[in-house]
Amino acid sequence: MGEVINVINNALGFMYDNILSILMMVLLISAGLFLSVKTGFLQFRKFGFILKNTIGQLFNKNLHNKDENSVSPFQAVTTALAGTIGTGSIAGVSTALVLGGPGAVFWMWISALLGMVTKYSEIVLALNFREKSESGANIGGPMYYIKNGLGNKWLAASFALFAMIACIGTGNATQANSISGVLDSNFKIAPWITGVVLTIIVGVVIIGGVKRIASVNEKLVPVMAVFYIVASVLAIIFNAERIPNAFALIFKEAFNFKSAFGGVSGYTIFTAMRYGVGRGVFSNEAGLGSAPIAHSASSTENPVKQGMWGVFEVFITTIVICTMSAIVILTSGIYSDAYASGVAPAVSGAALSSAAFNEAIPYVGGFGIAFSTVFFALSTILGWAYYGEASVGFLFKNHSKTAINIYRIVYVIFVFVGSIAEINTVWLVADCFNALMALPNLIALIALSGIVVKLSREYFSKKA
Repeated sequence: MGEVINVINNALGFMYDNILSILMMVLLISAGLFLSVKTGFLQFRKFGFILKNTIGQLFNKNLHNKDENSVSPFQAVTTALAGTIGTGSIAGVSTALVLGGPGAVFWMWISALLGMVTKYSEIVLALNFREKSESGANIGGPMYYIKNGLGNKWLAASFALFAMIACIGTGNATQANSISGVLDSNFKIAPWITGVVLTIIVGVVIIGGVKRIASVNEKLVPVMAVFYIVASVLAIIFNAERIPNAFALIFKEAFNFKSAFGGVSGYTIFTAMRYGVGRGVFSNEAGLGSAPIAHSASSTENPVKQGMWGVFEVFITTIVICTMSAIVILTSGIYSDAYASGVAPAVSGAALSSAAFNEAIPYVGGFGIAFSTVFFALSTILGWAYYGEASVGFLFKNHSKTAINIYRIVYVIFVFVGSIAEINTVWLVADCFNALMALPNLIALIALSGIVVKLSREYFSKKA
């Protein structure tokens, strides 16, 4: 069995390292730059307006209004955030630091700054080209704007197929793996026990469909986000004297040709870029095309109004939360000692984040990161379950209930599989299918950018 896993790892690793990661990185940066220029760098020009009309409207009752066939704008946002403020913001950052070095954080920032307008464009197009299901519910996403906007059913089906599989890896197995890993390292709970409990919880929730998923995430995500940010601030304060050196390392290593960690997990500029951009996308989903599926279910009628939440989502997940996670790790003795000795840290993923927090805030820190990882990852599993269902519904005629129910069963089974699987295999599968679903989506974004510009001008000219 071990030899089979090694063969799979080698094959996936070769395909991702030499083809998919390079192609996705080039397309993500190119699309972000293209859309930024075409919209006049909307994500910067309108940033104040966007914050005022997103987070600034948090207690506006209109944000929570919905009809019987849709979810509220806020529920759509929290479901999308559930897919982003997950292990990508905790485990993803630590793996980027181990495999790509401190410079990966810089490239994570670059991908986020460009990703703001990418995700904005995805949501605008998703709402503009969405459809109504037989039950009257709003349904949409890249497969619909590829089909209805580009008129390319083959490319639309390709996205839906890749997304359906990616949901099992990216939104499910990696999250379950991180939960089992952090509970094992902190509380010695066997992965199979975690897997059984998680499987039951997820199964009960996703049976209720998007409304139940949105209802759970509406309550779970805001509380967990605030909790994690407070814990991160406290951990950073305790190591405040190391902050300048952490930022110096980020900028220095972003353009360093030197290989670190003895060449075993070494990095160069290209490696830092690859892992920074890759993990950045894993944290904020800009360019993947997954979040627009959740936003399409919103009762919001104006595409630009909902699209502004995309800018906010990328900002809060990558620029704020991922940066905090990175600084906590970089200011810890666990990482700094490993960096100084040139030997990769003994742990990675959520376990490294947990160890760094525990060092800064003994006992409380480790418990806090374990608590955050469990609930962030759980909310992500639930959010991506809906993405997968929407993709299956697109692929099978009239949103076949039989096909969707079969997918739910497979999805729930992989919660357990992910909990006990080998972490490298899980991440490789996730990376490969992230790239495959991003490719048709990015092609469509560039081709349909004129519509994004038109709708944006109409909306902002009225507001002006």
